[in-house]
Amino acid sequence: MATADLQYIQSSTETLFDIATDVISLLRSSHETVGVAESLTGGGVMEALTSVPGASAAFRGGVVSYATPLKQLLLAVDAELIVREGVIHADVAAQMAEGARKVTTFDGSPTTWGIGTTGVAGPDSQDGKPVGTVFIGIASPEGSRAWGPFRFPGPRERVREATIIEALAKLRDALNMRSGGDKTIV
Repeated sequence: MATADLQYIQSSTETLFDIATDVISLLRSSHETVGVAESLTGGGVMEALTSVPGASAAFRGGVVSYATPLKQLLLAVDAELIVREGVIHADVAAQMAEGARKVTTFDGSPTTWGIGTTGVAGPDSQDGKPVGTVFIGIASPEGSRAWGPFRFPGPRERVREATIIEALAKLRDALNMRSGGDKTIV
């Protein structure tokens, strides 16, 4: 094989802590806040954010809504949507993110951003969705958006870790776009 045929593919050495640090830094510099609603990640997004020194200036709190009824009761996820589509769905992720903003708003000060994670970590499929299927929602004052379905391979912990990384990376992307003046990120 000729040298010209070889391609260099850069591998990222960025860690979850690096991404969480970027998110907290961007939120702090713009005087914004975030709330989180998690299902399959079981608090992992919140753990990543609070591992960053100074997180309390931007992270408000969140809800682990592992049980379906809690998604409805605490986050106002539409019951008809859940009956029709199940909880592993883009609209559920977006509504969870919206709910995260609402439940972490206090003293007349709205939470700026919300993150929602829903999916199947395994070992079994759920709602007819295979293990590794994930949706991530991001909400802002301008609206909400969901990404997915992601298909994260591997065992349960790998699916959860990949979801946490992707959720924080999506928020970081949104924050970077917004700081560039783009208000249409969600």
